[in-house]
Amino acid sequence: MDADLLGHRRGAWPVINPNVPNVARMYDRFLGGKDNYEADRAAAAEALRLNPDAARCARENRAFLGRAVRFVAESGVRQFLDVGTGFPSMGNVHEVAQSVHGDARTVYVDYDPVVVQHGRAMLATDEHTAMVEQDLRKPGRILEQAADLLDFGRPVCVLLVACLHFVRATEDPYRIVKRLMRSTAPGSYLVISHVIKTSKTIAAAAAYRGASAPVVLRTETQIDRMFTAAGVELVEPGLVRVPSWRPDLDHALAEEDAARVDFLGGVGRKA
Repeated sequence: MDADLLGHRRGAWPVINPNVPNVARMYDRFLGGKDNYEADRAAAAEALRLNPDAARCARENRAFLGRAVRFVAESGVRQFLDVGTGFPSMGNVHEVAQSVHGDARTVYVDYDPVVVQHGRAMLATDEHTAMVEQDLRKPGRILEQAADLLDFGRPVCVLLVACLHFVRATEDPYRIVKRLMRSTAPGSYLVISHVIKTSKTIAAAAAYRGASAPVVLRTETQIDRMFTAAGVELVEPGLVRVPSWRPDLDHALAEEDAARVDFLGGVGRKA
């Protein structure tokens, strides 16, 4: 029975290899979560040694996710497809969306069966929310399974937050975003955040070499092309470092944070 990059046997109860750092568990560690093992903590510590702002980047990225979901929900969208969701944390997509529209529907997607189990346990009593076990590299299958809950004849917000930098060039991230958005109705939104290539992130990427997935660093131009490939137009303020995207804080404080956060984020709308 073949195994995925995380060491889980496909088609069986997941077998966790605690000795292999897992990118979802490392991210959980950066956010102060408890769903991680010693190997994850060691890899996260090494990333922090190489880039002391790595945990700040994770926290600011999570805050960007919440602001983006709130913005899209307040724009009238009631359906959300969160691909590469990772472990549940504070301010999950369905919680933010339902704070605006009580009947908002959310489908979470992740290829890690342990993440999926956590999500399904958390969502067991929420009829407006579902968890799908699928790989973001297979957008057709994601859309097929998400259609059990989401109506793609109406606007949907597709979220690809902090996951596309684990997609290699040979796996074509531009194809993924294009395929996902091609099936959405006019008025749909695309939310992307992605690590940007800087001297700090180049150094920190070394901590991921033995992990479940390597980090693929991209330039601002390469990340911006994802929105172009998807056929959406960026809303203000465009593609920016995530603390600067419609900040809740004073703008000057947000800009101070942005200088230390090597994550770009943006929200695009399909005409």
